[in-house]
Amino acid sequence: MEIVYQGKTTYVQTAGYGLDPAKPTVCFVHGAGMDHAVWTLFVRHFSRNGYNAIAPDLRGHGRSAGEPLTTIEACAQWLLGLFDALKLGPVAVAGHSMGSLVALQAAADGGERIRALGLLGFGYPMAVGAPLLDAARANDHVAVDMMTIWGHDFGAQIGGHQIPGLSIINVTKRRLEAARPGVIYADLNACHTYAGGAEAAAKIQCPVTLILGDRDRMTPVRGAREFAKSFSRASIEMIPACGHGMMEEKPEQTHKALVKALGV
Repeated sequence: MEIVYQGKTTYVQTAGYGLDPAKPTVCFVHGAGMDHAVWTLFVRHFSRNGYNAIAPDLRGHGRSAGEPLTTIEACAQWLLGLFDALKLGPVAVAGHSMGSLVALQAAADGGERIRALGLLGFGYPMAVGAPLLDAARANDHVAVDMMTIWGHDFGAQIGGHQIPGLSIINVTKRRLEAARPGVIYADLNACHTYAGGAEAAAKIQCPVTLILGDRDRMTPVRGAREFAKSFSRASIEMIPACGHGMMEEKPEQTHKALVKALGV
């Protein structure tokens, strides 16, 4: 559905279902250069099983108008404001990669408004290498290539899609190529410069689940394991033989982890 939020057309995927204030809500936040489409399978499941399920396009992404926000803190405030605009009660939030930082900060800022947190492909700090930042700043297709290669396990790059005939790599590449000029750089730089993770984690009281690919080269597992100690209530769901792009690489395993993390 489309709404006007903060004066901008904003797209929120709901799988065609209306929002019911009597139902629990789950929200999915996409990563850098991406949009709502990465969450389609999961939004459909929760929408058909007693939840309000939403996957917004962050400002300037996908079908949402405007310029992209340039800090994680601004994205988190935008997300919390969207919950108000949609008149939602407590929300369970899952975010992938950049979206996991947005979800982390939103949970810290939102307090009891966030009832559970799922952090997929998470790492903190989420430093981005200079070659990737430079390519993204120049809107060079090399940035898309690097994100696609580093963002998936080796097996995903030679096939591996659970639906015959589809390419994990090509689907991801087409989504990144659809990003407007400047969006990928804004997102990656927001990740690179975000310094509030430790302070945010100390404020969070809701249960937190880190959903990680054991072969993730963009946000390696070791750092996520260590940072998990910063939360008062945290657990880890490890997906074997999986890189950073778990929603495409291992959708069934990711689905089960999300149901466990966000369900009521």
